[in-house]
Order: sequence, then C-alpha cells, then structure tokens
Amino acid sequence: MSDIQAAKVPAEATPLRRQPVQQRSAKRVEQMLDASAALIDELGYDALTTTLIAKRAGVAVGSLYQFFPDKRAVVQALTARNLERFVAAVNERLKELESEHWWDLVDSILDIYLEMHRTVPGFSKVHFGDIIDRQLLDETRDNNTVIVDSLTDLLAARVDRPVEDLRFAITIANEVADALLKLAFRREPSGDEKIVAEAKYVVKGYLAARFGERS
Repeated sequence: MSDIQAAKVPAEATPLRRQPVQQRSAKRVEQMLDASAALIDELGYDALTTTLIAKRAGVAVGSLYQFFPDKRAVVQALTARNLERFVAAVNERLKELESEHWWDLVDSILDIYLEMHRTVPGFSKVHFGDIIDRQLLDETRDNNTVIVDSLTDLLAARVDRPVEDLRFAITIANEVADALLKLAFRREPSGDEKIVAEAKYVVKGYLAARFGERS
C-alpha cells in the first residue's frame, strides 16, 4: 500500500467526461475548478452556472463541456480534489505520530479541516459535498463513508488492528466529529473554538478507550 491513498472514488463515478492528457488541458481543468471554487464563495452553489465558470476560468464554455457535462460534475471534481488534499495532509501528520497513540491524530485532522474551511476557496460552502448531494463523491457510498474509507486505508498501513474494527471506530468518530463541527460552524462561521476543543476531547477519548487503555 502506498503512503498516500487517494480518495476511493471509482472510475465510473469520476465526473470528467474525458481525462486531460496534455499538460495544457490539465491546466485548463484546474482553472475551471479554481474558478468554480471562487464563484461558490461569491455566489453560492445554486447561482453557479457553467457559463460563469467558463468566463471566470477564461475558457470557452464549449471547452468546459469537453470535460464536464454540467456544474454538478465540476463541483464533484472540485470536492474530490479537496478530499485528496485533505487525506494527503492527514497522511503527512500521521507520519509524525507514534503508532500506539495514533488517535492523537484527531487534533491534526480537525485542525486540517478547520484550516481548509477558513482558507480554501469554496470549501466553507460545500465541504465534502453533503450540501449538494450526500453521494456527491461516489454514487455507491455517502460522502462520510468515502472519508472514513480513505482514513481507514491510511491507518491500516500503520496500526496493528483488524481493518473492520478500525473502520467501525472511525465511522463512529467521524459522525460525532461531523455533528459537533456543524454545531461549531452554526455558532461561529469560522468554527467556535470551544466546541472544536470539545470535539477533539470527545473523539480522542472514544478512540483511546476503544483501542488504548481498555483494549
């Protein structure tokens, strides 16, 4: 297993009509994703259109349709890119931790998520897609399951525990953290620090009890 596991998005669920082969085409696709992120921040997802994306990206709308059938597909690709970057950042933090106390990674995971919420264009509006579609990242799994599977892949390479035990515990931890972060963002657009701290405490306590002292 490689150090960095990309988000588990099956090829058939990939929103691109065709993969960019040339560097110039790949750059155009990135420009479209960047443009959609900026427009989501400014206008919101509902007001987003393919025409606006193409204009902001500096490409013809026909060029956009070569790669994406509609605006949902553009945002799906944007969200998948954000998830890949999130998982890569988590993986880098994981390398710095002792494997027997891997649940200390919770602090880093939530800090990375909050940093993306505060600094990555468009992320605060769509996060990992639930506001648009609970199965935006993968038509066969909900978005939280995609995140759980990606984190499980990272941990399974370092933690000597049955994979299904890890997946179950990470599922519970992810749902708890997700609920508490939504509360934090309702209280404060950038994330209520007191609630974030409590989320870290609750989730780390659960994982430590599940795999640490009581294991």
